[in-house]
Amino acid sequence: MKQALHLKIGQNLTMTPQLQQAIRLLQLSTLDLQQEIQQALDSNPLLEISDEESEHAEETAIETYETVQFELAESTDKSRQEKEASDSLSEENMADHDWNESIPDELATDSQWEDTFQHQSGNASSDADWADNENDSREETLQDHLIWQLNLTPMSDQDRLVAESIIDSIDADGYLRTSLAELLEQFKEQEPDLFAEAEEDELLAVLHRVQQFDPPGVAARDLSECLCIQINQLPSELKWRAEAIKLCKDFLPLLGSHDYKTLLRKMRLNEEELDEVITLIRSLNPKPGAMISNTQSEYVIPDVMVRKIQDEWIVSLNPDIAPKLQINTQYADLIRRADSSADNTYLKNHLQEARWFLKSLMSRNDTLLRVATEIVERQRDFLEIGDEAMKPMVLHDIAEAVSMHESTISRVTTQKYIHTPRGIYELKYFFSSQVNTADGEGASSTAIRALIKKTYFVRKHCQAP
Repeated sequence: MKQALHLKIGQNLTMTPQLQQAIRLLQLSTLDLQQEIQQALDSNPLLEISDEESEHAEETAIETYETVQFELAESTDKSRQEKEASDSLSEENMADHDWNESIPDELATDSQWEDTFQHQSGNASSDADWADNENDSREETLQDHLIWQLNLTPMSDQDRLVAESIIDSIDADGYLRTSLAELLEQFKEQEPDLFAEAEEDELLAVLHRVQQFDPPGVAARDLSECLCIQINQLPSELKWRAEAIKLCKDFLPLLGSHDYKTLLRKMRLNEEELDEVITLIRSLNPKPGAMISNTQSEYVIPDVMVRKIQDEWIVSLNPDIAPKLQINTQYADLIRRADSSADNTYLKNHLQEARWFLKSLMSRNDTLLRVATEIVERQRDFLEIGDEAMKPMVLHDIAEAVSMHESTISRVTTQKYIHTPRGIYELKYFFSSQVNTADGEGASSTAIRALIKKTYFVRKHCQAP
């Protein structure tokens, strides 16, 4: 085969680094964007926060300082008035008291005020209160809740050590995931003097005491034991209590597989009685540990704000989601030198990166504002009336209106939130499929769910007796 050179002209789409960066910033949430901006500020000396942000922060600090000074002045005046009133009321008692007797004539040179006058200073109490407030601000975990109950339970040192290990082995759902045999083996290795002759029954006795703690059903080893613990803590005269315990102990897999015929035969109950037993079991909590919150609250920061001004809905970006950036003018002036030193090349590279980053941010904000404005324009009835007036809308509708691809609209609306007078919603909330109605017009599935919910509420709560 003879070799030859051929020229071929063609077109292909190439993802440049700038385009990749713009797409990546576009799909970031608010919190991720803030982290990305902070990383850019730390790594690029040509980027800095604009002077407007600094001036705004300084004005805020000045206002805070003036407010504090005003409050301190008021507090001082109030304290002075209270002191004058107190002095006038107790002047006679003070005249009869010989204060010279309580003050020693001579004090050691290295003496302290507290050595002579034994009273607690205000600073110490305030520090203690501060420490208490710091401890209170930490959210209580399931282990903290159980340890608090353990400290109120009389136990021997050996049993307390076992109980603490059991509590440490409980997961977030409230189940003991470590077997007693494994715990006993660990104790014999770590504490051979205390547990040399210990048996598994001793650990089981401690486990039963921990299982009486709140929340009911905690420290169970499986679902059956968890439900039985909760039923045992119910009043003994409760109807169907014994049958519920029997079902949970022996026939729980049949209940999970909905094999009611076998349950009727095994439990020797009729259908109505079995329904009563199942209703009692369903009132229990299969995950008792979830009752104790061990996660911090997460707050949603809206990316877009919409408000009604003079009968018009105005859409704007949230100015607080990210700081305003600019290029450092001092470093930019140094780049104007015509040399090719390593320092100048370093600054040039970072200057180009800074410009790309700022351009990507501007593109992200512009795209987000255009998409949000189009969504608000199409869902005006929702803002005026509510979910019942939601119109059907898909990604293709917005993509066609703003001349973008559907994938871009998907990136813009993912993990982006809009603040409306009706609450904070994710932008994806406004997209819903169309359902054909009897009159031939399409309706949004969100609107249909809202109408069904409203009809159910009216029938349930507003019917005449």
